Amino acid sequence: MSKPTPLSGFPEWTPAQRMIEQFVLDRIRATFELYGFAPLETRSVEPLDQLLRKGETSKEVYLLRRLQADVDGPAGDDALGLHFDLTVPFARYVLENAGKLQFPFRRYQIQKVWRGERPQEGRYREFLQADIDIVDRDTLPAHYEAEMPLVIGDALRSLPIPPVRIQVNNRKICEGFYRGVGLTDPEAALRAVDKLDKIGPARVAELLAETAGASEAQAKAALALAEISAPDASFADAVRALGVDDPLLDEGVAELTAVVETAAAHAPGLCVADLRIARGLDYYTGTVYETQMIGYERFGSICSGGRYDNLASAGNVRFPGVGISIGVTRMLGLLFGAGALTASRSVPTCVLVAVTAEEDRAASDAVAAALRSRGVPTEVSPSAAKFGKQIRYAERRGIPYVWFPGADGDEVKDIRSGDQVAAAAGEWTPPRADLKPLVGGAGV
Repeated sequence: MSKPTPLSGFPEWTPAQRMIEQFVLDRIRATFELYGFAPLETRSVEPLDQLLRKGETSKEVYLLRRLQADVDGPAGDDALGLHFDLTVPFARYVLENAGKLQFPFRRYQIQKVWRGERPQEGRYREFLQADIDIVDRDTLPAHYEAEMPLVIGDALRSLPIPPVRIQVNNRKICEGFYRGVGLTDPEAALRAVDKLDKIGPARVAELLAETAGASEAQAKAALALAEISAPDASFADAVRALGVDDPLLDEGVAELTAVVETAAAHAPGLCVADLRIARGLDYYTGTVYETQMIGYERFGSICSGGRYDNLASAGNVRFPGVGISIGVTRMLGLLFGAGALTASRSVPTCVLVAVTAEEDRAASDAVAAALRSRGVPTEVSPSAAKFGKQIRYAERRGIPYVWFPGADGDEVKDIRSGDQVAAAAGEWTPPRADLKPLVGGAGV
């Protein structure tokens, strides 16, 4: 077999990086459960008509098709695609299982998703997301939109990563404002403004004219709205100063004010009202969120989401919801690339039990079993080489302790300091800091 060529956009972490990822997921999962979110996992595929019905996603969806499938045959298994986010499959799950669920339904979901994007730093074709959503039947109180940043703020603060800033907006503000200035296609205007950071205000103004039919004055007003940003409710005064009136605009301002003030009371500085945030997916209808790591702003958002009212509906029954998603792989990829997140060792093993001779391996196995029964990660030396060679094996793997069985009693050695003491496998416990690898910033 020839040497395989790596596939860009499909990250495969080293064991040490994978341990960091597991640590991060455990912390995120624990925070989600502290807030009462229940775990859920949905299938990896969805019907194409479901994946393509909302937002500009057709160029990103991966098809799922059997090798021998008849491409000209009837739809069915050939009309499936891998999900590009976790919100669309969650909405479908709610519709299918509404009779079994208690509303409001709070769920978290940690799964891989797939997007046919152009791979670049922090952007992948296969990546892990950690989502939370709250859905209700018929109506969903706006206070849930204020809760989302609190959960995410606590989850990300529990990690050894740079501080984050959650940028929040409300699509009602944008849509109401655009209507107030006479734009007849608010969704096209939203999509144009969502590209502001990528293409700049001059090109966005052209795009507003091309796709939303905006006049020069209307485009100027839309850009003025997008420039408003404040860490508190003062953004509302800046919006009113633009002199545009619309009931939907007023409703959005009130809802965003509640989000910003709730976040400020919980964690000052966590949220900032930023009216350029629009989110490209069409299904958002209220508050929208994007999250940046301080120092990594040029890479864009690592956590985003928003309110949706019409994604899950069947006949006259609606299930409005609000959700937010942490791009776990995106966040970790940026930090790994900067060398900003490390583990104290590359293996979970805390103790290597030495083997004095192959005929005595059973004794070493018994020591390992005793240590493991007490929660100490342990492995047995692969060979009965000289003790110096077994110690070097432990050093190469980053294992901090080597255990030496002996006829007159066992001893354990901290190979970092050289300290060696008598020990019994049924009693000895390593320091808590050594029991499992420590995850932290560079230099740990």
